[in-house]
Amino acid sequence: MGNQTVTAFSLLGFSDLPELQILHFVTFLSIYSAALVGNFLLMLTVVQNQSLHNPMYFFLANLSLSDACYISATVPKSLAISWTNNKLISFSGCVAQVFLVVTGAGVELTFLTVMAYDRYVAICHPLQYTVLMNWNTSIQMAAASWISSLIHAVMHTANTFRLHFCTSKIDQYFCDIPQLLMISCTDTTANVVVVVIEAVVIGSFCFFGIVTSYGFILQNVLKIKSHQARSKAFSTCIPHLTVLSLFLSTALFSYMKPKSMSSISVDVTAAVLYTILPPLLNPIIYSLKNKEIHVAMQKMFKKWIGF
Repeated sequence: MGNQTVTAFSLLGFSDLPELQILHFVTFLSIYSAALVGNFLLMLTVVQNQSLHNPMYFFLANLSLSDACYISATVPKSLAISWTNNKLISFSGCVAQVFLVVTGAGVELTFLTVMAYDRYVAICHPLQYTVLMNWNTSIQMAAASWISSLIHAVMHTANTFRLHFCTSKIDQYFCDIPQLLMISCTDTTANVVVVVIEAVVIGSFCFFGIVTSYGFILQNVLKIKSHQARSKAFSTCIPHLTVLSLFLSTALFSYMKPKSMSSISVDVTAAVLYTILPPLLNPIIYSLKNKEIHVAMQKMFKKWIGF
């Protein structure tokens, strides 16, 4: 059966038991609500506080926006499946999911790389920070991250849906490229080669940029004699490193795990880890670990509540 005749795909439900479907719906709805509230609250905090109007928090607000879009690409449909027990997703809906997931992952990785460079400039070249990281540069870097991720997503989405599919059943709770390649009747060698080459090139560039930035940061911070100044420098890096480690570890486990470990339950668990966990925990990590964000949120809440 060719993909031109496929009008819908069948996604994997978490359970066929009504009780577990309700549990899944309540759990995922709570996670989704918390992720949206956390990310939009973080964006609002950055927008409303003049003290946070600098490149570091501008990039953070963009990261929160991408996280909100990223989790919205998969969870709402999963909630609908549990509520209605209708596992079908239209062909266009599946295309949209692949596009949004790839875009979200790309934006997440590129902004984490940009934020590492921002911390490098702030700590290693503080006197040149306002020159090197002016608003024009920051906006251009943010635009480049979004545009490159969108182009990357268009390419992979088009390359995936040019294939012919033998079945419409996808063993995943959302439309994911590896599972779509598995149900294809067409030779997927070209798709796999493109994915691997791009992952190696882009991944190596981002990884090298991040490692180099933090290598210089560590070298400079260790030279600081003041314990207070050293702690302040580390405090701006720890949240970013935590978020970066969370995203990379979950994504690498999902796509680089050996075939011997691959099964439906493992694949679904891995997908949950890299599509849901980072958008949920990112605002929590930045709110708790970053003193400026923490103080700004406290002031905003006090202003809202009235004391």
